[in-house]
Amino acid sequence: MMRSLYSAITGLKNHQTSMDIIGNNIANVNTAGYKRQRASFATMLGQQIRGASAPTTTMGGTNGVSIGLGSILGSVDKVMGQGSSQYTGKATDMMIQGEGMFVLNTGTNNVYTRVGNFDFDKDGTLINVGTGAKVQGYTSVCAVTAGNATTAAVVTPDAANPWGNPPVPNGIKFKLGETLTGDTDYTLSSYSIGQDGVVTGVYSDGIYSVTKAMFKIAIATFPNPGGLTAEGNNYYSESNNSGPAAIDSPGAKGRGMIIPNYLEMSNVDLSQEFTDMIVTQRGFQANSRVITVSDTLLQELIDLKRN
Repeated sequence: MMRSLYSAITGLKNHQTSMDIIGNNIANVNTAGYKRQRASFATMLGQQIRGASAPTTTMGGTNGVSIGLGSILGSVDKVMGQGSSQYTGKATDMMIQGEGMFVLNTGTNNVYTRVGNFDFDKDGTLINVGTGAKVQGYTSVCAVTAGNATTAAVVTPDAANPWGNPPVPNGIKFKLGETLTGDTDYTLSSYSIGQDGVVTGVYSDGIYSVTKAMFKIAIATFPNPGGLTAEGNNYYSESNNSGPAAIDSPGAKGRGMIIPNYLEMSNVDLSQEFTDMIVTQRGFQANSRVITVSDTLLQELIDLKRN
């Protein structure tokens, strides 16, 4: 049978795979934190017809002759570029401006995500609203000297190590109305999340108020974030080629900063996807035409026998 038939079949399969990837990108155009994918093709091992010859004193060298046997799927790459921001106005929503991922614990292992759609459960634990995975962070080791009706409380940070390490395994947990350790007067009345990832609480006794840094959000980076394994639910996990997670504070060693009240949107560009769709469609059509023409040539051979 003609080699062109089988070469065209590989082209059809690859362009079908490319179309599957484009369709998935478009399906996730409004999925927060989604990172688009792209397919790249590679040549399949060709059939050697004639080897190359070296030049001699009397004759020049000749190039080898080989015929390609089609294409294969070379790779499916994740494009990890920053997505646009969407203001939500929700205090527990966060996005990372720059490199890194949020660290979540599912109860069995850590997973990583760019999507900061967080909220509190009934126990006051900061979780991912879709799965219940706990947001990981550092706990404060500040010492608190409680005050009284005439004296405000005093918060003294540990200058040598203001944050516990590693991130707390049980997640970030607090409730409005809880009291300072050993004090029944100062209760947590409000909180805020800064760009450095610090969760700061405001405690009040009705007269005085004191602020205390309670937790700090943890961010993980990887040597090769494109090598992470997609797990669904906007989660990624380590793979053999992603490298281990390096967990640290926002802004540390090139990590991004936390932007509260925002979510990161998908980085899918519809104009790019529609252009890729047209190119993929034409590639599929061209390969199908090769099959049609090859079939016509084979029919001519069959007709020779009839004549």
